[in-house]
Amino acid sequence: MIRTGFYGGSFNPIHKGHIALAESFMQDMKLDDVWFVVSPQNPFKQTENDLLADKQRFEMVQLAIADNPRFCATDYEFHLPKPSYTWRTLKSLALDYPEREFVLLIGADNWVSFPRWDHYKDILHHHAIAVYPRRDYPINAALLPPGVTLLNTPLYDISSTDIRNRIRKGIPVDNVLPARVLPTALKYYQTSK
Repeated sequence: MIRTGFYGGSFNPIHKGHIALAESFMQDMKLDDVWFVVSPQNPFKQTENDLLADKQRFEMVQLAIADNPRFCATDYEFHLPKPSYTWRTLKSLALDYPEREFVLLIGADNWVSFPRWDHYKDILHHHAIAVYPRRDYPINAALLPPGVTLLNTPLYDISSTDIRNRIRKGIPVDNVLPARVLPTALKYYQTSK
């Protein structure tokens, strides 16, 4: 069985924190690879008005991970009904890729709201979950249910929202964006709302 990390997100844009987290995720959870699942619409972010087009965000993820053969960008959720529910995506992936065991990566902020997720008990029952730390969302690893692991990663205080705002204001972002993504991100976000 191939052990694959499921790293879903809007990646609006993908940044160095995302990449560092994926590397920790792969190592800590002993994964064979990590799939960056670009989400077309997060059910909890339906009012986000500066979400770049799916194709543009997917393109930036491809650019960002091009050097790592164990990372894969996928537009799998683009072909599923919207909004994107993780349970539905994981269920569909299990049918399409029976040779893979998908391990879900979520932030501590999402773990706190996990009981609000669609079919969250089914996700817990069928998939291992790795939770990464987020500021202001303390998680006690000893209280996590079986199959849920708190990753031992630093806090990555890089915000895609902040990056978009900095680009629009002409503030440099080369310290937080992968070099391959920088020209594309500047082009897309300087001209977006």
